[in-house]
Amino acid sequence: MNPSPAPALSVHELCKSYAKHEVVKRVSLAVSPGECFGLLGPNGAGKTTTLKLCLGLSDPDSGRISLLGHEVPAQGREARMRVGVVPQFDNLDPDFTVAENLVVYGRYFGLRDRTIRARIPELLEFSGLTGRADARIQTLSGGMKRRLTLARALVNDPQLLFLDEPTTGLDPQARHLIWERLRNLMQEGKTLILTTHFMEEAERLCQRVAIMDSGSLITEGSPRVLIAQHVESHVVEVHGPNVEAWLARARDLATRVERAGETVFCYAEDPAAVLADLKEEKELIYLHRPANLEDLFLKMTGRDLRD
Repeated sequence: MNPSPAPALSVHELCKSYAKHEVVKRVSLAVSPGECFGLLGPNGAGKTTTLKLCLGLSDPDSGRISLLGHEVPAQGREARMRVGVVPQFDNLDPDFTVAENLVVYGRYFGLRDRTIRARIPELLEFSGLTGRADARIQTLSGGMKRRLTLARALVNDPQLLFLDEPTTGLDPQARHLIWERLRNLMQEGKTLILTTHFMEEAERLCQRVAIMDSGSLITEGSPRVLIAQHVESHVVEVHGPNVEAWLARARDLATRVERAGETVFCYAEDPAAVLADLKEEKELIYLHRPANLEDLFLKMTGRDLRD
């Protein structure tokens, strides 16, 4: 029997504090080669700090990190040569054209201009930007800039990609295009590490997810398995006039009931009683759907707003 391949990323007991505030608390995780792994959490959970530590851009207080076989931060530069990064916010150079942005970025990896320019048509086709090589950054839409940032992260043909909220601010068409492109990368055997606030995105792309809150990992596993383990199978969302009066009755009809603003969420393995009762409530509007990753996320981290 062949031994299992070494993890593309291995983190053990990682800790990081700023001004006595513990931002990352004894985090351990492993990402297999060719896997899409989602690191999820509310704002301030410690996700971005964890990514910076894994890339060797910040030194941990304690713990061990191995990235593509390199110990980080000691060998962070060597590891980053085989890594692509899509940052949370686009940082393209506005003084350069689309092609010039790719060439200049490729030089950071020691690539010859001739080598980079040979790859540009492929990268532009991949990102849906064919014909835009000479365009100035200021002339691109937000979706185009985001797709160019993804293309730029591939200029060194990385083995592993860190994607920090890659589709934030995009319209549905651009988001679906990026999802398709990321699936193509996975089919090529590349490893993806994704942070996102779009639970649908994580559920569509990730083989495994970990949910982080207040610096700690609170659960980890396959999205479908985690949903089945922690959330009732059916959800009925209800809103409309007199939903407050109906809420008291709903608690006797569903396994679990939560309220967020003017919407009541009823969770049940069998929603028949809830749905039968709602048929008699002509003023209430409801949606019956299967449980999803967002339901799991909210159950694990709560519905309170985070700064």
